[in-house]
Amino acid sequence: MTSNSKKIIIVLAVTSLIYSSCKTKEIISDKETKALPSNYSVNNDSTNSATLKWREYFTDKNLLRLIDTGLKNNLDVLMTLQKIEIARNDLRLSKGAMLPTVSTNFSYLQRRFGYYTMDDAGNRVTEIRPGELIPNQLPDYFVGLQTNWEVDVWGKLRNKKKAAFSRYLSTLEGTNLIYTNLVSEIANSYYELMALDVELDIIKETIKLQQDALEIVKVQKITGVTNELASKQFEAQVLNSQSLEFEIKQKVTEFENKINFLLGRFSQPIIRDKAMFSDQLPIQIKEGIPSQLLQNRPDIKKAEYELMAAKQNVKSAKAAFYPSFNITGNLGFQAFNTAFLFASPKSLAYNLLGSLVTPLINRSAIKTQFKNAKASQLEALYNYQKTILTSYVEVSNELSNIKNLEKIHTLKTDEVKALTSSIEISNDLFKSGRATYFEVLMTQRTALQSKIELVTTKKRQYNATINMYKALGGGWR
Repeated sequence: MTSNSKKIIIVLAVTSLIYSSCKTKEIISDKETKALPSNYSVNNDSTNSATLKWREYFTDKNLLRLIDTGLKNNLDVLMTLQKIEIARNDLRLSKGAMLPTVSTNFSYLQRRFGYYTMDDAGNRVTEIRPGELIPNQLPDYFVGLQTNWEVDVWGKLRNKKKAAFSRYLSTLEGTNLIYTNLVSEIANSYYELMALDVELDIIKETIKLQQDALEIVKVQKITGVTNELASKQFEAQVLNSQSLEFEIKQKVTEFENKINFLLGRFSQPIIRDKAMFSDQLPIQIKEGIPSQLLQNRPDIKKAEYELMAAKQNVKSAKAAFYPSFNITGNLGFQAFNTAFLFASPKSLAYNLLGSLVTPLINRSAIKTQFKNAKASQLEALYNYQKTILTSYVEVSNELSNIKNLEKIHTLKTDEVKALTSSIEISNDLFKSGRATYFEVLMTQRTALQSKIELVTTKKRQYNATINMYKALGGGWR
């Protein structure tokens, strides 16, 4: 076989290997994401409350101090910051993988060739220096540098670096998501606590009214106006309200502990002014337009970066089918005796090797990795679409909730006014004998329930504005 024939066979073999490696399934394309509606209602105002910093959105100074402490000391936040550091280091590793590795190398080799070998036969007649044959025991010293470099022809390493960068950005958005959730959770718990304070005052006031009514009934019982049954009914109502007072106190303790936990500290009093609970809500919410969710919501941006990372992983997995080009080499000083090790240029030695490696036997494993990468990309795509849909639904629900709670609060306010007046009227009628004790009991019980429902409605209004701020993507700025 001629030299040219051998070259042609080698070229054809390499070409067929490259072709078979490149003949893989195409990377799946993203399915078209459903477009968000142009607006939430007939309102096309693009003003969005999510762009406000949380220090501007909330006005209660006590709440602002709590949020500031939580963002600094919350354990979830601190753990997320470490995840960012890990992702940053992964990014550095992926960048370093694209560069040649260079390391120092010091080696010592002791060799003895067999007598009936070509090497030993040659050494027996070869002189190192005039009159000095190569010794049978032949040491070999080497001091120098060695390098290894995978040439990223197909973009495998480059796509891995892009994927690592996308994951790093995803962790940053994950931190913003933690901030958003933490701000809303602290604020909601704070107003829950203030609502409990107001409920406790209402119950204490009601107990005072019930005890006054009980004293009147006891006097009437002595005079024969009422009987033992009426006295026991009024007494039972006072006991019921007193037990409710302790239930509220327990809830106050639990919410104080919850807030302290969110702030990363042990139990201590939560400073608050319950008089501010009756003030206006933090701010008039502006929902803007749905497309702004893509920029404001950290969970959407996080899902987007995860999708980008999955795409790059697919490209990197596909490149694993192609031949890899590697360059290895050594450069340094080599001698059989340390006295001659640095006798340059005679002891200078180097080698350079270029290799083309194509997977054959392990192609099934590479195919499996490629299929897994494609499945992960589809999963990331569906998660991205789900996150967008969820965000729109949350905003739509809270918009409706805010409007309906405003109407409920107006009606409950009128209801409380009417029932508060009915307490005085029922007491006067009972004293004059024109109303039964049962009517007085029912009036007090209904009034207490209505007052607590009004406080609950007010609390729900606070919660709705906070949840709306979160749903729009506010709280991380």
